[in-house]
Amino acid sequence: MTPVMDDIAAALRRAGTDAALHVRPVDGPGEVALNPDAVSVAASTYKIAVLLELACQAAEGTLSLTARQRVPAGRRSLGPTGISAMLDDVDLSLRDLALLMMQVSDNTATDVVQEVVGTDRITARLKGLGLANTSFPHDCAKLVGDVLDEFGGYPHEMDRPRLRAAVAASPSIAGTVGNTTTPRDMTTLVSAIWRDEAGPAEACEEVRRIMAQQYAPHRLSTAYRDGPAIAGKTGTFHGGIRNEVGVVDFGGGDRYAVAVYLRQHEYDLRDGAADAVIGEVARLAVDHLRAGGAA
Repeated sequence: MTPVMDDIAAALRRAGTDAALHVRPVDGPGEVALNPDAVSVAASTYKIAVLLELACQAAEGTLSLTARQRVPAGRRSLGPTGISAMLDDVDLSLRDLALLMMQVSDNTATDVVQEVVGTDRITARLKGLGLANTSFPHDCAKLVGDVLDEFGGYPHEMDRPRLRAAVAASPSIAGTVGNTTTPRDMTTLVSAIWRDEAGPAEACEEVRRIMAQQYAPHRLSTAYRDGPAIAGKTGTFHGGIRNEVGVVDFGGGDRYAVAVYLRQHEYDLRDGAADAVIGEVARLAVDHLRAGGAA
C-alpha cells in the first residue's frame, strides 16, 4: 500500500469502521481508491439521482419546478426529518420538496418527488450515463419497510446480540436487494453533474445549487475547516451504514469528486468518530491528489 492508503486504513481502524471509497479530480486524471467497485448500500445518497431526474425533466419542459404538491398528513414515509416528522398537511413546490430531500434528507419529500418523476425514468437516465453497477429501484418507504421486516422489529428496541444477528441475516444490509451502487459509479455521476454532462446545463446547475445547501456539518464537511466549497449528500441506514457523496471545490477548476461508503463495526446511531472519519479520509485523498499523487 502507498503511504496515503496506509493513512486511510489507519484512520478507518481508529474509528472502528471499514469503507469502500473513490476520490477523483472532476476535471482530470488520477484517483485514490479503496474497493471502489464494491457493491454498496446507497442509503440516501441515491437521492442525488432523484434530484438529477427532476432537474432534467424541468429543463426539458416535462414539468415545472414551481408546481405545487399537496402532501396530506396521512402520507408519511418513515424518517426523522422534514415532512416525515410533521403532523399536518403540507403544500410545497417541487423545487422546495427537492430542497428538503437533499438539505435534511427528508424521506417523505423524496418519495413524493420520485413518484412525480418516475423510478423508471431515473433508471433510464443512470443507464444512459453508463452507471452499470448502480440500481435504484425503490423509494424510501420501500427501503425502510423492507429492512424493518427483515429485522422483525425496530433496531432501537433490540439488544446488541439480537441486533447483530438481524444485521447479519438482512439482505438489505448486505446489499443483495434494495438500492445499491459503487463508489466509482457515484464519483462518475457527480463529476458528470459538475461538468454539465449529466443532462442539460441548467439542470446540472440546479443540482449543484441544491447539493450545496445540504445541512450536514459532521461528515464530508469536516474535511476542511474553511476554504473549499463542499456540496454533498449523506446516506445513513440501519446496520452501521454511514455514507457521503459530494464534491470539494477549491475554485479555478481545482475540484474533486468524493464517495465514501462506510460500515461501522458497532451500530450506534450516534457515533461522532464514524461521522468524522468520512471527512478525514476524504481530506487525505484530496490532499494527495492535489500534491500530484495517485493511488
